Amino acid sequence: MKKITFAALAFSLCFTGVQVNAQQKKGKTVATKTQKDEGLNLSYRDTSVRPQDDFFSYVNGGWLKTAKIPSDKSSWGSFNQLREDTDNNSMNILKEILKSKYPAGSEGQKIQALYTTYTDWTKRNALGISPIKADLDKVDAIKDLKSFQQYIDQATLTGDNPFYGWGAGADMKNSKMNAVYLGGPRLGLGKDYYQKENEANTAILADYKNYVTTLLGVIGYQNSASVAQNVLDFEKRMAKTLLTNEQARDANLRYNPKTVAELPALVKNVDLPDYLKTVGVNTDKVIIGEINYYKNLDSFINQENLPLIKDYLKYRIIASNASNLDQKLDDIQFNFYSKRMQGQQEQRSMDKRGLSFVNGIVGEAFGKLYVEKYFPAEAKAEMVVLVDYVKKAFASRIKKLDWMSSVTKEKALDKLNKFTVKVAYPDKWKDYSKLTLKSDADGGSLYSNLQEISKWQYQKGLEKVGKPVDKTEWGMTPQTVNAYYSSSNNEIVFPAAILQPPFFNFKADAAVNFGGIGAVIGHEISHGFDDSGSRFDGDGNLNNWWTDEDRKKFEVATQKLGAQYDTYEPVKGSHVNGKFTMGENIGDLGGVNVAYEALQMYLKDKGNPGKISDLTQDQRFFMSWATVWRTLSTDQYKVNQVKTDPHSPGEYRAFAPLVNVDAFYNAFDIKPGDKLYKKPEDRIKIW
Repeated sequence: MKKITFAALAFSLCFTGVQVNAQQKKGKTVATKTQKDEGLNLSYRDTSVRPQDDFFSYVNGGWLKTAKIPSDKSSWGSFNQLREDTDNNSMNILKEILKSKYPAGSEGQKIQALYTTYTDWTKRNALGISPIKADLDKVDAIKDLKSFQQYIDQATLTGDNPFYGWGAGADMKNSKMNAVYLGGPRLGLGKDYYQKENEANTAILADYKNYVTTLLGVIGYQNSASVAQNVLDFEKRMAKTLLTNEQARDANLRYNPKTVAELPALVKNVDLPDYLKTVGVNTDKVIIGEINYYKNLDSFINQENLPLIKDYLKYRIIASNASNLDQKLDDIQFNFYSKRMQGQQEQRSMDKRGLSFVNGIVGEAFGKLYVEKYFPAEAKAEMVVLVDYVKKAFASRIKKLDWMSSVTKEKALDKLNKFTVKVAYPDKWKDYSKLTLKSDADGGSLYSNLQEISKWQYQKGLEKVGKPVDKTEWGMTPQTVNAYYSSSNNEIVFPAAILQPPFFNFKADAAVNFGGIGAVIGHEISHGFDDSGSRFDGDGNLNNWWTDEDRKKFEVATQKLGAQYDTYEPVKGSHVNGKFTMGENIGDLGGVNVAYEALQMYLKDKGNPGKISDLTQDQRFFMSWATVWRTLSTDQYKVNQVKTDPHSPGEYRAFAPLVNVDAFYNAFDIKPGDKLYKKPEDRIKIW
């Protein structure tokens, strides 16, 4: 799932039988109930596989034998299917919007303008790269560091500053107030590709250089290959000053407050106080996430480097706009980032791409319509009940921890009690009234609309500076299939679109729902207590509430969990990074444990229905969890995932937490000699 903290606005994304006998001698069983199984699709199992040896394949093997990754995807599974279904429902809404008439300035008119200008290849192809020519000319006009800063001042207003932009978000040590954060550089690849030298990264960087060469050729460079090498080397140098993926998990390393008066001592070649004043940011303090980068900024921005800086700025202009100009550039970008990096063979249909574009800009305006048409009101009420059970179970588990002192337990329970829960959709919708968008017929274009969007978003950021944080805001739209935890708000958020099968099903039994959405709830709560979230208190402030001894015990356990995940190798030569994925792995382990305990509480209160399809509630719970992580991915996707995504691949999420859960062993009669068996003393216990 997605976890949000603002330090440089880092989002960490996404959560997505049988009477089983130890020898699995028989493939058929007789159901004790004859009703249709509404919760699990048992045809997706592979009963030739013993669950004690390979639980992922046991639950999903039948599906894996016939599943194919669609040509416009790089991964396919439960999450992808639900996202596709949600998009199909959304397309029904969009088609109605496109057929209707709306007054100028209305949300319907804005949706129409965004979609039609984005999907109008005729006009986009006719314009070619002409929309960015004025920006390229401005770069050509840079003669010295003074004119460079003047250019950057203006570029910041439209989001085109690749060196030191700013953003407003909750102060990590005063979460009620917004602070100004200075951001790091924008790079063409995830920083792991530059920071770690190995054969796989070298191959990607070589192809990336070819991509840069091609883009530079489009804007007229005759020596594009040599300039591309310079650009690549420049990005490498910048990347090596940044925190690694593993280091960036420590919020303390990302929290470096400075007064504006202190900035000239940190950076001399750029007048940062003047920059902030010129771009309208009225503050006397900033927070820097990448302090080492700023300590080295003068080595990147200096008079000697000016020709390189100008080349880099031009590259960033065309690279950041490639998918918004003509079809030729769009294909160039797709061929590298989607085909080469992800293994995706074809672009998505233009209507689905247009839908994604609309959702990315005015997602809440569209979300209102989605909720009205597709979200049942009773789902929200039922979700609140499930959350309550999971929170009670988490509190119970905290009280029973044998490694944590009573002092720290009290603080942990206080934090849990202060959690805010948001379900389905915001109580207050985002206001788009000040955003002006025009259709082609009204003289607009995709590029002009993007400029207006950037200015509008910039103004929204300015309005937050020095103001209290608006705790009613959501970080996802209702039609997003995901969920998240925010450290600064100490909140868990579940958009409407995730409240569907296989996560949540009105017709299913309790075990299936607790193994699906219940474990998602537990996962998000666990983020508040993972290696990063645990550094924030119940009020959302970066504040140590642990005793030193308890923190040491916690870190010993998390190191063991990291070591377990380090052993997983989705593609030969590419291992899961246990430190980088630590937060999500803690979330999965905690989520399964707490959801299982919540299920037991629920069954005690509501009654146990007994076996369904000859599967106990415990078995169905764990099978539901593994169903959520049913997935098939290209090798390219997996290689990129372990370098850029803090989530472990789905095939490991299906079973890796379970081998540490005693109830899983009891449910499937797992014994010494079985491949999934771990000795009781080796099973990792955290939350």
